[in-house]
Amino acid sequence: MSRNAKIREEARRLDLPPPVVILCEPQLGENIGTAARAMANFGLRDLRIVNPRDGWPSEKARAAASRADHVIEAVQVFDSVEAAIADLEFVFATTARSREVPKPVRGPDEAARTAIRLGAQGARTGYLFGRERWGLNNDEVALADEIVTLPVDPDFASLNIAQAVLVCAYEWRLKAVDGALPFRLDEETNPPAKKDDLQRLFEHLEGALDAVTFFRPPEKRPSMVRNLRNILQKATLTDQEVKTLRGVIAALERRPTRPHAESADAPSDG
Repeated sequence: MSRNAKIREEARRLDLPPPVVILCEPQLGENIGTAARAMANFGLRDLRIVNPRDGWPSEKARAAASRADHVIEAVQVFDSVEAAIADLEFVFATTARSREVPKPVRGPDEAARTAIRLGAQGARTGYLFGRERWGLNNDEVALADEIVTLPVDPDFASLNIAQAVLVCAYEWRLKAVDGALPFRLDEETNPPAKKDDLQRLFEHLEGALDAVTFFRPPEKRPSMVRNLRNILQKATLTDQEVKTLRGVIAALERRPTRPHAESADAPSDG
């Protein structure tokens, strides 16, 4: 198994139960579908809907979910928020407006840490999202343990449901995998260049520049060479990149780009 394959496998494997997403009275099937897609992006699976306006199932939701079929097929529909959250131990109510409900207010990153801590203890958590037009009412917010709000511009605080779901799901995933990414540049395939190969590149470039009297006046040559070498060092070149650059220099010199193998210092374009 390659290094990247191992990274992807580790990224898929989570020991924590992901939080539940509850949509309260969503109006459009498309919004349900895009919320499901956002959930699937970050490993959330349990989507619950309270009194969807256009009923359920919804072909518009399935189409908008963009192959997040495992989320759509597992959707549960409830008559009330109380029923939708009954089996959960901790619920966050998401809102962009100040509420007359005395509850702790958290950012999505803080909420994610709490969800992960509780999940590690075996508790089930959920995020409650409101209607497209006016969100959650105070009675619904009162059912939650804490409020989650996003650091939006107060003059334009309205988010699409799927956008809000995505931000909360992203923060949860980021904390759950401790920032691990699904792939990295594979250094086994792209090894860094050896110092002696870099030295040959420097000498090749400097020799080509000497041939066209680039270093003028001559007394400034040492400082100009240092600057050029520093530029190339900062690039952290791979073995293939060094070969390519030597091929470029050879082409500018109008030399063959693939010299005979017996010439140890000969350039190559890779």
